[in-house]
Amino acid sequence: MKKTVKDIDVKGKHVIVRCDFNVPLEDGMITDDIRILSALPTIKYLIDAGAKIILLSHLGRPKGEAKKEFSLQPVADRLSELLEGNITFAQSPEVIDDNVKASVAGMKEGEVILLENIRFRKEETDNDPEFSKQLAELGEIFVNDAFGTAHRAHSSTAGIADYLPAVSGFLIEKEIKFLGNTVADPARPFVAIMGGSKVADKIPVVKSLLTKVDILIIGGGMAYTFLKAKGYEIGASILDDKSIELAASLMKEADSLGVKMLLPVDVVCASEFSNEAAVGVYDADKIPKELMALDIGPATSALYADEIAKAETVVWNGPVGVFEMENYKQGTLAVAKALAEAKAVTVIGGGDSAAAVAQFGLAEKMTHISTGGGASLEYLEGKQLPGIACLMDI
Repeated sequence: MKKTVKDIDVKGKHVIVRCDFNVPLEDGMITDDIRILSALPTIKYLIDAGAKIILLSHLGRPKGEAKKEFSLQPVADRLSELLEGNITFAQSPEVIDDNVKASVAGMKEGEVILLENIRFRKEETDNDPEFSKQLAELGEIFVNDAFGTAHRAHSSTAGIADYLPAVSGFLIEKEIKFLGNTVADPARPFVAIMGGSKVADKIPVVKSLLTKVDILIIGGGMAYTFLKAKGYEIGASILDDKSIELAASLMKEADSLGVKMLLPVDVVCASEFSNEAAVGVYDADKIPKELMALDIGPATSALYADEIAKAETVVWNGPVGVFEMENYKQGTLAVAKALAEAKAVTVIGGGDSAAAVAQFGLAEKMTHISTGGGASLEYLEGKQLPGIACLMDI
C-alpha cells in the first residue's frame, strides 16, 4: 500500500502535483476533458487543506522544444473555469525560470499554479537528475496523480521523488485499488477480455492473466493470429506472423491451466478497410481468402455476452472490432452493453476501450475506467511502474 495525500501534512506547504493533462485538442480546443476532471478530487482536497499547489503535466510530444501547439494554455483555461479562477498559469518556455520561482515563492495557502508543458524540456524524458532536483526545489512534498504516465521513469513522474517525500493522489489510489486489488483478489468467475490489433503488445498481459482468470476472451485484430495458430484460413485479416507460435503455446497453456479461452466463432468481413465496402458474416474458420475480418460476428457477440453475464469480475482492454467505423462497431458495442448490464465489477483498461464505452454513452455504467492505456497494460501484466514504485509505503 502506498501513502496518499491524506497520510501527510500539507497545510502551508508547497505541494508539487504531477497530473495527466494530456488531453485531445482540435483547433486548440479540448475535445475530452476527462483527464482534467479526474485530477480535481486531489487538487480540491489540497486547496481545502491549505496547501500551495504547483501542477505539472505534459501535453503531446514536443520533443524537448517549446512549441505553441503543445502549450498547456487550453488546460489552464479549463482549470480556471473548474476552479472558479483560482489558478495562475506560469507560461514559461523554459518551464522553470526566475519569474516562475518568484511566483511559487509568493504563493498563499490554497493557491494553484500550473507550469508549462513539462516536455518542453528534453531533460524531462531523459529523467535528468539535475532537472529533477530543479523541480523538487519548487516544493516540499511530491504528489503523483498521473497514472497515465506512471509507467515512464521521467523527471516529473519518478526522478523528483529522489528529493522529496512522495505520495499518491486520489486518482492513482483508485487505479491501484481497481487494477491491482481487483486482479489480485477477484470475485469469481473472473473474465478478462483482450482485444486491439497489436498482438505483441498484449502477449505478456495475456500470459500473466492466464494464471489469474477463469475465462479469457480474445477479440479484435489480435484474434486472427490465434485463429491462424489453430490452422484456420484468415484471408487478408491482420496477422502478427511472428507471434503465431506464441499464440499456439498460449492456447496450450490455457488448456493446461483449465482456463477457458474463447475466440471468435464468426466474423464480419469486407474486401477492404473501408466503411463503404460490402460486408458479410462468415464462420471464423471459413474466411474467404480475398476478405479481411474487421469485427466479431453476431454469434460471437452472443457467446461473449453470455460469459460476461455470468461473471463476478471483468477486466476489458482493447476493442473487439474497428468500432470507429459504423459497419464494424457492433461487436464492441455488444461487449460494452453486456458489461453495462452485468452484475460484475467491471474494469476498463483505458485506451481505445475507454474511448469505446464513452462513444457508446456507457461510461457511467462501468465500475472503473482507467485513465492509462499503456500504464494499465503494464500494471495488469504485473510490472512495477516507476511512478508508483517511487511513492512511500504505508
